Amino acid sequence: MKRVTLFVRGTARTGKVIAVHGSSISDLLSLASTKLGIHATNVYNDRGGHIDDITLIRDDDVLYVSDGDPCADDLEMPIVPELLTGSHTDWLTLNVGGKYFTTTRSTLVSKEPDSMLSHMFSDRDAWGNKRDHRGAFLIDRSPEYFEPILNYLRHSQLIVNDGVNLLGVLEEAKFFGIDSLIEHLELAIKNSQPAEDHSPISRKEFIRFLLATPTKSELRCQGLNFSGADLSRLDLRYINFKMANLSGCNLTQANLCGACLERADLSGSVLDGANLQGVKMLCSNAEGASLKGCNFEDPSGLKANLEGANLKGVDMEGSQMTGINLRVATLKNAKLKNCNLRGATLAGTDLENCDLSGCDLQEANLRGSNVKGAIFEEMLTPLHMSQSVR
Repeated sequence: MKRVTLFVRGTARTGKVIAVHGSSISDLLSLASTKLGIHATNVYNDRGGHIDDITLIRDDDVLYVSDGDPCADDLEMPIVPELLTGSHTDWLTLNVGGKYFTTTRSTLVSKEPDSMLSHMFSDRDAWGNKRDHRGAFLIDRSPEYFEPILNYLRHSQLIVNDGVNLLGVLEEAKFFGIDSLIEHLELAIKNSQPAEDHSPISRKEFIRFLLATPTKSELRCQGLNFSGADLSRLDLRYINFKMANLSGCNLTQANLCGACLERADLSGSVLDGANLQGVKMLCSNAEGASLKGCNFEDPSGLKANLEGANLKGVDMEGSQMTGINLRVATLKNAKLKNCNLRGATLAGTDLENCDLSGCDLQEANLRGSNVKGAIFEEMLTPLHMSQSVR
């Protein structure tokens, strides 16, 4: 059922509010004839457009009927109803950003008495509201976002058409001070957002991801959560794992050649036998990880970079680390037994209580490193004082 207001021949006096129950325009004309005491033959909207289909009529429309053939007077723009002093039930028309809305004063005033719209229309011309050439009140706002607000004031329900941005409606609600609608919109926006999923990526999901990625494409996994995942023996060459969570992962014998693990969390992970040629692990956290028998040595000359990494308590026994960059890294209590550290950069590195027995440190740069309590038994090459100055 729809409710409309009828006037005769485009006038704005002696109107009738009726309920439209019929399924055709003839039913409406018959009812208009009875209510207005005329022989209604044509019906028009507030812009003078002839209506011949009842489905074009919306709830709360203002319509005009004629008792004969269309004449020049009928086709003129209808006059906006004059405001009645002290009345909160009279009809008025708003021109919002070029689109016309017809409503009642009570709709704008009653629902939100403290809103801007209520203050604008509760007292006639209190705000000096400007009108256009048709007498409609001018409001310089978006009609797309205003329509849901007007409908909310009519029936207290938030109804937004598809394609209308809720954020835009929210801004309009804040502008007009429709406080109760603001709460509805904020809840609707929150519910429309996809739920945040912080669950770790499984091996199955990641393999599916790898297979779907072209071999020549750069695979970016920055910040992803792989915590506890089994990524052992996978080909992970040149993948960008910057700031990813790889804590507790099984990366045994994985191929991480050229991979970026900058600022990644590898704490407690197992990388035994992994290929780490040319890997970038700047400022990464690998505390307590196992890197036994890893290969950091790149035959092409590309050196692995672990500068500033946290390697406290790691087990890197038997790893090939020729030319590796461990400058200012923390290797406190780490196990580096029998590691090949030829030409390694260990300047400023914390090697306190580190087990370096059996290591090859030929031409390694140990200047400024902390070797307090470090074990240098069974060294393959003598350690010169010039290499360790602290």
